[in-house]
Amino acid sequence: MEFITIGLIIGALALGATLMYIVQRRTLQSQRNSIISEAQKDGELIKKEKLMQAKEKFLQLKEDHEKVIQDKNRKIGESESRVKQKEHSLNNKLGEAKKKDHKLNELRESLEFQREAMDKKQIELNSLTSKQVKQLESIANITAEEAKDQLKDELVAEAKTEAMSLVKDIVDEAKINASRDAKKIVIQTIQRVATEQAVENAVSVFNIEGDEIKGRIIGREGRNIRALEAATGVEIIVDDTPEAIVLSCFDPVRREIARLALHQLVTDGRIHPAKIEEVVEKTKKRLDEEIVETGKRTCIDLNIHGLHPELIKMVGRMKFRSSYGQNLLQHSREVANLCAIMASELGLNAKVAKRAGLLHDIGKVPDEESEMPHAILGMKLAEKYKENGDVCNAIGAHHDEIEMTNLISPIVQVCDAVSGARPGARREIMESYIKRIQELEGIPLEYPGVEKSYAIQAGRELRVIVSAEKVKDEQASDLAFQISQKIQEEMTYPGQVQVTVIREMRATSIAR
Repeated sequence: MEFITIGLIIGALALGATLMYIVQRRTLQSQRNSIISEAQKDGELIKKEKLMQAKEKFLQLKEDHEKVIQDKNRKIGESESRVKQKEHSLNNKLGEAKKKDHKLNELRESLEFQREAMDKKQIELNSLTSKQVKQLESIANITAEEAKDQLKDELVAEAKTEAMSLVKDIVDEAKINASRDAKKIVIQTIQRVATEQAVENAVSVFNIEGDEIKGRIIGREGRNIRALEAATGVEIIVDDTPEAIVLSCFDPVRREIARLALHQLVTDGRIHPAKIEEVVEKTKKRLDEEIVETGKRTCIDLNIHGLHPELIKMVGRMKFRSSYGQNLLQHSREVANLCAIMASELGLNAKVAKRAGLLHDIGKVPDEESEMPHAILGMKLAEKYKENGDVCNAIGAHHDEIEMTNLISPIVQVCDAVSGARPGARREIMESYIKRIQELEGIPLEYPGVEKSYAIQAGRELRVIVSAEKVKDEQASDLAFQISQKIQEEMTYPGQVQVTVIREMRATSIAR
């Protein structure tokens, strides 16, 4: 009985489960159908929207395409109209060209007719002229050839007379121009070379930190100072001058050796006769090296090559020599530059001229004393060391001791004189030069409206700065003329002085 009951229960449960499955399946089926129907509706809507968008896009593209086609048609129409205009213009020009061609043909025919008429008249004229020539020959009793010869002789004689007169005028003008051009070359050469003014000293001042060092330099019973004077050949003056010792000697090389040796001894602190001799000897060697280096550097600066080592050493020794207060090396460099510039202006060899200018005073710096003039001695030294013949002659002839044999020699002589005579070159004319410059600068200050004046180019130009409020533009030229006239009346000067009046308006404002 129990088994039957269990079986019924199980069967009922199975039936209920089956019924539930059927119900759920039907529910899912209805949901699926609902979802599918909704999806179909949404698809139809999307399809319709896409179709509408595609239609709108197509219509927009069609409209744009039509606009493009219209623009192209418009441009094509414009191009066609321009082509038609050009064609019409070309047709007009072609018609005009045909008309001109027709006129030219008519003119050519007219000219041909006139030429034929001229040829006939020329033939008639020639026949008439030959008859007249024969009549003239019979009247003058000379033939036409004889008349031509006679006329030619008269013309040649007249031409020679005029040519001689013209040549004389040209020669006179050439002399005037040559003098003017020579002065111009010299002035331009001087202006293009600027060097320092001369200073001549026979003493050097050695500065010390304290007066107690003086006692160490003098040494016990003066043995140190005696040893230093004996080793250097320089007089050492130790006086009451505070913190200074004076080295006196007319030989700048010995004076420089003494100065350098003293500096090394004072720096080292050990000062005694043996040390003094050692330091002086080392200083001499070092100064010799410096002299050679100075000579080499000078040759490099002036672009001079191939000098003998002894000549290079002599060039370096010029640094420690002076003439009338003018440093010899500076003077020689200046003369070399002047010679090169002047030789270039005259179309000569500038390198040879520069070489001769640098070496022209080497006769002043040999180690051995000689009674020969320094120009002859320098020429001998240059010949000894195989220098160019033109260079040797220029060295020997720059003070007229020998005859000049080339064009470089007078250039060296002139440049040597120019370098020595320029303002500020030598001490004896320095004071008068400064006084003249001061007087020149003081003249414009007497005029109203002048604020400052500056003499430049060794006094060859005066620049005057005036107040813009007191002097107008139209008054500037009158002021320059008045100043130049006053300079001409009151001063004595070489060459000419250019007066330049400068007027400017300045506006200044400060931002804070």
